[in-house]
Amino acid sequence: MDFTKIKQEMLEKKKWAVIGVSQKKDRWGYKIWKKLKEHNYETYGISPNYEEIEGEKIYSSIIEIPEMIDVLDMVVSPKIGMNILDEAKASNIEYIFFQPGTYNEKVIEKASSLGFKYLIDDCIYATLKREE
Repeated sequence: MDFTKIKQEMLEKKKWAVIGVSQKKDRWGYKIWKKLKEHNYETYGISPNYEEIEGEKIYSSIIEIPEMIDVLDMVVSPKIGMNILDEAKASNIEYIFFQPGTYNEKVIEKASSLGFKYLIDDCIYATLKREE
């Protein structure tokens, strides 16, 4: 898999969802969600723990989002991620960005078998921060 090409494709996509969003400003779920918004990505937060963050609606699952999502950014544990992959597939999401610590061998095997284009060993926050 050509990760450089996949990353470029992801960066060109405009509708992202961050699964594991948090209202705690020191958490990656918040920082990534906020950074994507600052860079003009249409960004949806997903977490069953919040109804809204900073006045924006937060969804409890992917299937609740009224738009077609291009890229799912994972900021959850591999255990949670395993179940999310099926939901992502059912929602026709093509790209998954696995943040560090959100995947293991089983998660990657499943992502591959479901046909996702995905990134590992990278961070969208750091990527966008470098562009500033």
